[in-house]
Amino acid sequence: MFRKLADEGKISLEKFQELAAADPSIDRLVDERTMVEAERGDVVVDGQLAGWVLKEISDLRVLLTASLVVRLERIAARDHINLEEARRQTVHREGVQAERYRKHYGFSVDDWSIYQLILDTSFGSIEDTANILLAAALTAKNAKIGNIPGKNSGVQPIPADTIHR
Repeated sequence: MFRKLADEGKISLEKFQELAAADPSIDRLVDERTMVEAERGDVVVDGQLAGWVLKEISDLRVLLTASLVVRLERIAARDHINLEEARRQTVHREGVQAERYRKHYGFSVDDWSIYQLILDTSFGSIEDTANILLAAALTAKNAKIGNIPGKNSGVQPIPADTIHR
């Protein structure tokens, strides 16, 4: 959502982050739009703050991570920049975000305690990651409706080998 708002305003992501560091109303707008998306139900909301903003209403909070090297390679490929520029932008962005989240929300980006699943996407393919996330989402959905193996003997869990993309 943050990136989308930057694009809508025709502002670079770097500049938009600096503006958000000085103006908490930008984060509040992101939060409001995130909440609207989440309230539609049966949605996946992706965002750095989504887990925190939606922690009271989300069924599953997932943190996707990767090693710095893998992240830099992905950013460089996505943005068509070299690795050194990707590193410069990433270090700057993460520093600004960490300070902004601490100042505006009172939490550390290093606090992963709210997530039910933390997945290092450095391993495996995009398809592997998608399959793990789908299985986790189905498990969370089953738990929400009371379909927990061993708890409701009349209800059968969804077999993992039946998951299709």
